[in-house]
Amino acid sequence: MQPTKLNELLDFPCSFTYKVMGEAKPELVDKVITVIQRHAPGDYTPSIKPSSKGNYHSVSVTINATHIEQVESLYKELGDIDIVRMVL
Repeated sequence: MQPTKLNELLDFPCSFTYKVMGEAKPELVDKVITVIQRHAPGDYTPSIKPSSKGNYHSVSVTINATHIEQVESLYKELGDIDIVRMVL
């Protein structure tokens, strides 16, 4: 089976959800939204879920993605936030 590339699965523009897991710090949501606003300005209402022990939070944000470069840039920049552990 050949690997499929993300841009082969998406028809742009489309809704695209990022799930960002990071330390349970008050600034996590603001840092995530700041990065997203640079690439996809808009009015966002993130969904936040704490981990079972409360050490981490999961922040889900859906954007209107316009091209694959935007999606890939956001993955990289969200992953570069100092308190972020994983981006799905």
